[in-house]
Amino acid sequence: MVTRSRKAEGLTLTAAEFAALYRRLLSGAAWAGGDRGALVALTPARVVAASREVRTGRTVTLAAPVETSSGPDNPEPARHKMKGHPEDGAPDGLGFAMDRFAMNVHGDADSHIDALCHVIYDGTLHGGVAASSVTADGATALSIEAAHNGIVGRGVLLDIPRLRGVPWLEPGDHVTADDLAAAETAQDVRVGEGDLLFVRVGHRRRRTELGAWHTAEWRTGLHPSAMEFLAERRVAVLGGDGNNDTAPSSTEGVDFPVHVLAVHAMGLHLLDYLQFEDLTQACESEGRWSFLCVIAPLRLPQATGSPVNPIAVL
Repeated sequence: MVTRSRKAEGLTLTAAEFAALYRRLLSGAAWAGGDRGALVALTPARVVAASREVRTGRTVTLAAPVETSSGPDNPEPARHKMKGHPEDGAPDGLGFAMDRFAMNVHGDADSHIDALCHVIYDGTLHGGVAASSVTADGATALSIEAAHNGIVGRGVLLDIPRLRGVPWLEPGDHVTADDLAAAETAQDVRVGEGDLLFVRVGHRRRRTELGAWHTAEWRTGLHPSAMEFLAERRVAVLGGDGNNDTAPSSTEGVDFPVHVLAVHAMGLHLLDYLQFEDLTQACESEGRWSFLCVIAPLRLPQATGSPVNPIAVL
């Protein structure tokens, strides 16, 4: 059973309030235009600076295993089919075991990254690119190919359940800008320009301990107004262990307001449904919450996103 958190009450945005917020963020994100959006903040100098975050050489995945079983949050699971294996008959001499995968990249279970062509809002993509640039054959602009050289920078994890003294936030709750600032203080870390910001809400831990639920209907995410925190700090990427958007939506007439603000207005590549339980333990043990992070989307030239396995290097 999912119980709506009382903290979510009183945080709804009217259509007019959301429109004003969208315009403010769009105006302030002029620096993040072009095919790469906010990735332009990842200059060579910042990548070099991020490399100095490596102290022990410990590597930690931020991705969950790809799921091939259906569930309430995964009605279209990834399909894994073996093409060559001994049960087909042992070959004479040399043989090869082979696989085939099929996947709904933007589902509610598997870790993935959203390209800047993923969000269509009022007939356009990020930067005013016409929505018609996304065709039945793929995206001809703003595809995940914009990140083909990888995304490398300083990662920062803000752990909101840790801040509030709970194992996870309940579905329907929101992470506010005040939460983000308070987590910085509690963790003795500061989000800076060009950082890859990861916000833990405890979605994966809740799912592991209580089981899957209808995530499309109930989930925890950022409140749309929290995006002003990210705009002020000029982060390059946003990632979460949920969808980054709360459900039900807090915004009148917009089901995914954080996606609209982040991808469409601010040019942020979003990473959804990561897992931070391993990283949280590593950060706790090392007493720091920043690290080098390497994200390598697949080279899918006309795709709206990609499965992803970000690696933190501490």
